[in-house]
Amino acid sequence: MRSFLFVPGDSQRKFENAKKTAADALILDLEDSIAPDEKVGARRTVREMLDARNPSQKMYVRVNALDTDMTLGDLAAVMPGRPDGIVLPKCAGATDVNRISLYLDAFEAAAGIERGSTRIVTVATETARAVLKLLDFENMSPRLWGMMWGAEDLAASLGASRNRTGGRFHGPFLLARDLCLISAAAAGVVAIDTIATDINDLDALKEESIAARQDGFLAKAVIHPKHVDVVNAAFMPTDEEIAWSEKVVKAFNDNPTSGVVKIDGKMIDKPHLRAAEKILALRSSGLRIR
Repeated sequence: MRSFLFVPGDSQRKFENAKKTAADALILDLEDSIAPDEKVGARRTVREMLDARNPSQKMYVRVNALDTDMTLGDLAAVMPGRPDGIVLPKCAGATDVNRISLYLDAFEAAAGIERGSTRIVTVATETARAVLKLLDFENMSPRLWGMMWGAEDLAASLGASRNRTGGRFHGPFLLARDLCLISAAAAGVVAIDTIATDINDLDALKEESIAARQDGFLAKAVIHPKHVDVVNAAFMPTDEEIAWSEKVVKAFNDNPTSGVVKIDGKMIDKPHLRAAEKILALRSSGLRIR
């Protein structure tokens, strides 16, 4: 998957618009986009959204954080709708993931859902404590599928007046981004890049998305439908990358006992082969971008 489009959990209109996009997944939001006195009512709306899903899109629900005492109520309301995954905000390590996983065991059993089939995606950098827990992935539930980083809540946690200047993130936020990427790779899960907050600057969005994929992120969160196509294109390999990857794979297939091959005058070894195989795997996940 390449794009995760946030949808306010109380807006059927925005949900209908989101269903028409090419977003690989929708995140139906019960957290930040919902006013405190509307959260309980939004649960019912999200449940209706799950029943009216677009079969071509994965459906995730962002519940309220564990310290709000609303998480269980959120799960009780939405799990009968069989979401593909739960997004856990303000997650601080394995303890939080395993707690949500235990809740999901019970709700899956109650709803007749296959045990372990509901994924977990964490928003893993929203507090200073969460950043310090990013390396805490040992003995984490196998439900964990992805780790997303975010900069907006982290700014409040750090007491920062801003998190970026001229579209470039400041040092503490780059540190959180990079630690999330590295931690996701170490845990063997998908690293998901944060949202772009400037709705109208599609050139900056493209640049940011390409940089994220080149660094190793496999998907990006978005908050507006018009960001979806830009992100989807950026997270697909280019023709040049595909041609190079095919050449590398063919060279090693032609020389199966060799650890190093020569292509266009350059020595190519097994790490290059693994990188080429990942690029070709990305191609198979969607349409090739020209």
